[in-house]
Amino acid sequence: MRLRGQGLRMAFVHRVRAIVHRNDVVRRGDFTDVIFLHHSVGRNLINQGGVRERLTEAGFRFWDHDYNWEGLTRPDGTPAGYSYGIPGDNTDPDGLACIFSQPAFPWPVNAFSGLLQHEVIIVKSCFPNSNIQSDEQLQEIQGHYLKMRERIDRFPDRLFIIVTSPPLNPAETTPEAAARARALSRWLQSDEFLAGHPNLAVFDLFGLLAEDNPTAPDFNMLRAEYREGTDSHPNRFANETIGPIFADFIIQTARSYNDRMTNDRMTNDQ
Repeated sequence: MRLRGQGLRMAFVHRVRAIVHRNDVVRRGDFTDVIFLHHSVGRNLINQGGVRERLTEAGFRFWDHDYNWEGLTRPDGTPAGYSYGIPGDNTDPDGLACIFSQPAFPWPVNAFSGLLQHEVIIVKSCFPNSNIQSDEQLQEIQGHYLKMRERIDRFPDRLFIIVTSPPLNPAETTPEAAARARALSRWLQSDEFLAGHPNLAVFDLFGLLAEDNPTAPDFNMLRAEYREGTDSHPNRFANETIGPIFADFIIQTARSYNDRMTNDRMTNDQ
C-alpha cells in the first residue's frame, strides 16, 4: 500500500496511525527490535540481500522505513500503512541531524520519537552524499554527525548504528570528491568519533562497495562488479553479497550491546 497523499492531511493521518499502532512495536529489552531508515539503496539491500529473513531467523524483529510515501514495513514484510513523517523526506546528514534534534516523546508524534519506539535504530544517507566537493563541505557533514552523536549519548537504552553512504559511480563523481567520501567513512569509524560512545556503532557500507585499489582509475568509487552502466545504485550482486554481512553486523552488534547492558545492570545491583 502506497501512502501518497496531500500535505498536512496525509501527515496527520500518518501520525494518528503511528500512535494507534504503537503497540505493534514489541520492545523486549534485549535489543532485538530493529528499525532501519533508508531510501532506495537500503530497500534493494533488504530485498535482494535477504536482510529481513536473516534477522528473523536470528530472533530479531526488523522494521524498515523508506520514503514517507512508502512508509514503514513490518517485520513480516507487509506495509504498516503509515510513516513516521520524516521531515522533507530528508535522510541526508543535515536531515538526519534535524531528526535527531526533535523533542523525544513516549508516543510517535514526530520522526525521532517514532524511531525511539524501537531498540536498535539504524540510519543511512544515500550515495549523493558521497559527492563531497570541498574540505569545507566535508567538515560541515562531520558537524551534522557530531550533533547526532551528542543526542545519541542521551539514550543509553537504545543502540544506534550509522551506515556510511555508498560510493558513487565513476560517471557521477571525481577522484577528489571520492577521496573525501572515503575520508568521511574512515572518520566515522575512527576512535575520534566512536570512542566513549558505547551505544553508537558504524557499518561501513562505503568500504564494502568502493574500489580499494589505489592504482585503479575508479579508486574510492563504486566497484566495477557492483555497478550497471552509469547508475550509482549497487547492483543485485552487490546486494546479495553485502546483505548477509549487514544483517550479521546488526545481530552481533546488538547482542554485544545487550550483553554490556546486562553486565552493567548486574554490577549496579551488587
